[in-house]
Amino acid sequence: GVGMGMTAPVSITAFPAEDGSLQQKVKVSLRIPSQFQANPPSPSDESIKIEERQGMTIYSTQFGGYAKEVDYVNYAAKLKSALGSEAAYRKDFYFCNGYDPPMKPYGRRNEVWFVKE
Repeated sequence: GVGMGMTAPVSITAFPAEDGSLQQKVKVSLRIPSQFQANPPSPSDESIKIEERQGMTIYSTQFGGYAKEVDYVNYAAKLKSALGSEAAYRKDFYFCNGYDPPMKPYGRRNEVWFVKE
C-alpha cells in the first residue's frame, strides 16, 4: 500500500546462453529508495522478493538510445572483447541497466556490467 515511485537504474540480470544470446529467465531489480531501506514495506505479491545486493566491483560499458535485448547482447560482446582473457569476471550472468524513463527521447543512458571475481 506504499507508493515508492520509480528508481534508477532498473537492473536486469541476464543469463547468457552458450552462443551469447540471453536465456528466457531474467531477474528485474529496482533500488529501494533511501527512506525505505532500513524498513522496506512488505511486497503483497509473492513473486516480488526484497534482496540486499552486496557491494561489488564491476567492468562496465555505456551506450545510448532505447536499449533492446540485441543492444545489451552486442555491448556485452564488445565488453567481453575489450576485457580479453586476462580479466576475471562472472560468466554466468551480467547486468543490463537502464537509467531513464520511457518518455525521455534523447540523452538516454544504458550500461552493461560484468561483476569482477
